[in-house]
Amino acid sequence: MPTTNRQVRLAARPKGLPTAEVWEHTTEELGEPGPGQFKVKVTHLSLDPAMRGWMNEGKSYIPPVGIGEVMRAGAIGEVIASEHDDFQVGDHVSYAFGVQEYAICDGDGAYTVDPDKAPLPTYLGTLGMTGMTAYFGLLDEGKPKEGETVVVSGAAGAVGSIVGQIAKLKGCRVVGIAGGAEKCAWLTDELGFDAAIDYKAESVGKALREAAPKGVDVYFDNVGGEILNTVLTQIRRRARIVICGAISQYNATEAVEGPSNYLSLLVNRASMQGMVVFDYADRYGEAAKEMAGWLGEGKLISREEVVEGGVDDFPETLLRLFRGENTGKLVLQLS
Repeated sequence: MPTTNRQVRLAARPKGLPTAEVWEHTTEELGEPGPGQFKVKVTHLSLDPAMRGWMNEGKSYIPPVGIGEVMRAGAIGEVIASEHDDFQVGDHVSYAFGVQEYAICDGDGAYTVDPDKAPLPTYLGTLGMTGMTAYFGLLDEGKPKEGETVVVSGAAGAVGSIVGQIAKLKGCRVVGIAGGAEKCAWLTDELGFDAAIDYKAESVGKALREAAPKGVDVYFDNVGGEILNTVLTQIRRRARIVICGAISQYNATEAVEGPSNYLSLLVNRASMQGMVVFDYADRYGEAAKEMAGWLGEGKLISREEVVEGGVDDFPETLLRLFRGENTGKLVLQLS
């Protein structure tokens, strides 16, 4: 039985990209679970753009990670010792265990997952918070109707790739915005998007006019910045803009760029709504059931990019998100 636990802690608030100096790598003694607790060996860590926001001081939808605290992260772990009636040795459990090799948990908010029904990384992606964000953000906030045009930025990422596929299932025309020819080809050739725009190689405004000649009914925004500004010029009357993320702004060292074209909301009687997945916690089961059905029927493709390494590889692996190097969901598998 292990006696020590390797962890990655937040040592300082980052300015710009979270480079090596903002992290502290620690090793501490590992205790045993008490009554009503269980201990897991963490096997998979979820890497998400939202992590960058959690490092910042200030008001947000969730308290920031404290200086000196283990970095917050969704994870999958295998139970190796238990004093909890609902979690048995050998169970695989999903919870925010954080960036560490082992964790002791009281079970509040944790739930078991079945590796025989889906690969474990999928429970951090399509069947985890990523999928829940896409599902509720599009269907409940975006409210797409059959025949409408849905545009998704960050479309080759974990959330965006699922949003586009759900929109297609609902009978919409779907346009994805992504960086690079390979990602754009994946969107159209494998995921069934009607069109994909490579923001690195072409004018987003011109390409969007060609891909969505009637305008945009629903825009699911994962990037913010100039792309949000551009899409706002091409929305239709009563359009719905869902603000899920703004990865283009997360590492900015100057003030965040707001949408200068916001008056388009007035002209088009459109709405812009922020979306946080935790607001739908009481309905996760409903979404997971439908998403699992779509996966089982082959109507939904789940892609997880799994990087193997140890907890000490977390800082560098996280940077892949902000360099646009991942396609689909990024997961660190602890070996």
